[in-house]
Amino acid sequence: MVINKELLLARKKISDKRPKFVRQESWRYDRLAESWRRPKGKDNKMRRQVSGVPQIVKIGYRGPRVSRGLHPSGYTDNLIFNINDLMKLDPKKDAARMGHTVGRRKREQIVAKATSLGIKVLNAGKLAHRKKEDEEKKEEHENELTEEKA
Repeated sequence: MVINKELLLARKKISDKRPKFVRQESWRYDRLAESWRRPKGKDNKMRRQVSGVPQIVKIGYRGPRVSRGLHPSGYTDNLIFNINDLMKLDPKKDAARMGHTVGRRKREQIVAKATSLGIKVLNAGKLAHRKKEDEEKKEEHENELTEEKA
């Protein structure tokens, strides 16, 4: 389910027009990666923005302010480390991303609490699937018990 489709489309529209910023002379030398590095030379044509030379990174290429910080799902990305951080989030517009220092036990607790609150966890991984399977098994077990009593 994607929310904020209009904002994501506006961001994509601008990002499609944005040039691919490449490191100067990365096309010339194999040892230079294409990853962006600012040109700093005194006579550097790229730094001086001579016509016919690739564009440099400038503030004007930035995306729309309202769509900055949005996850591709449309939710705002919020870093959390414990269950108390979950309480501050709005399930309609916020999604949670657990910090990488959070351990397995606390991750399981966070995922359980988030599902009960209806908050999307972006990096739940296999924990979300495991919780669903556990709930399904629990329901099956309860159904079997009720059938045995009847």
